[in-house]
Amino acid sequence: MVELVETPLRDLVSTGSTTGTPGAVEARRGRSPVVELAETAPGRVGPASGSGDGSPTSTGEVCSEPAYTDWHVHIVQSSSSWPVRMRAVVYDRYGPPNVLRVEDIPIPMPGANQVLVEVAATSVNLTDWEGLRGTPMYARIGGLRSPARRVLGSDIAGRVAAVGSGVTRLHLGDEVYGDNLGLMGGFAEYAVAPESALALKPKGLSFAQASTLPQAGSIAFQGTARVRRGQRVLINGAGGGAGSFATQLAVRAGAHVTCVDNAGKLDYLRTLGADEVVDFRRSDFTRLEPFDLVLDLVAHRSVLAYRRALTRGGRYLFVGGSVRTLLRVVTVGAALGLLTGRRLGLLIARQGPSHFVPVADRVLAGDLRIHIDRTFPLDEVAQALAYVGEGRALGKVVVTP
Repeated sequence: MVELVETPLRDLVSTGSTTGTPGAVEARRGRSPVVELAETAPGRVGPASGSGDGSPTSTGEVCSEPAYTDWHVHIVQSSSSWPVRMRAVVYDRYGPPNVLRVEDIPIPMPGANQVLVEVAATSVNLTDWEGLRGTPMYARIGGLRSPARRVLGSDIAGRVAAVGSGVTRLHLGDEVYGDNLGLMGGFAEYAVAPESALALKPKGLSFAQASTLPQAGSIAFQGTARVRRGQRVLINGAGGGAGSFATQLAVRAGAHVTCVDNAGKLDYLRTLGADEVVDFRRSDFTRLEPFDLVLDLVAHRSVLAYRRALTRGGRYLFVGGSVRTLLRVVTVGAALGLLTGRRLGLLIARQGPSHFVPVADRVLAGDLRIHIDRTFPLDEVAQALAYVGEGRALGKVVVTP
């Protein structure tokens, strides 16, 4: 029998009827959502004994500081006890995939405007590969010497398992997806994300399909937003997630699309509608006929070469690549653009549902297709990251807990 009750946390602490705290949700994999927080009075959540972040101790003990009495917990009671820990892929230093390991860690608790998601699928992005290795250097923002977040994975899809007191749009049990780039945590059984980062998952998409869209779809959608019929568009690094979506969007817009990637991806790019394909190891795309738009997902050439690749009035957008190239684009490239009428700059992709839901709508309408190359279990996140980071993936790669 299942019963919904509301109990002050101080009573749970005094009676010992739960082993969880506001630093950990008690839930069992495969069960329904279990906890909803509501702050009933101003106050703070004190740290558990031996902890500085509000998470439980290694023994699961609860801190009995009076600050906890300002919280109520809505709990779905069950005859079985709920664990306070989850499996997650963690790392403590930058390096190759072998620095990753699977550990049991406390299940995180959402803040006031956050939700806890029981993760069903997380897609792999180049940002995960960069965050793992700590290179380029902008991947170390927030954690110069060691990772700011122990668990990678931003593009998540799953079910809402708990909500903070300020959450109004999402509810327990909702199927959601989104780009959790700020907090990461997707390579785990549970992840905390801001409500604003998530959208309801369309019924026509599986969790795996939905997880491929938030970051890659947003980049592609914004990077091709100004493409018009008859323009010449080049996409460098077209065979990955963002490149695959950008190729299809540019083709649907009526542009003449040239895709650049390694030889093993050229046939795949033709199936997406590319008019021309280029093996970057054999040809320098900056010496081809100039383009109206160059969307560069793996930039490493000189600014002068990029200027040469553009028509007058053309636009070059840096999405990813080396720090040296980035700095040259925003300094020398900007000056060259003013002098020559060829604009060079960064694509600063905005996050949030308003930027990836339109891509999902296009998928549901049949205008775009999602290609999932491979799916890996949680125990093989290291292999999944290497597969993407080494440039072998066609489209997207997904991890399922």
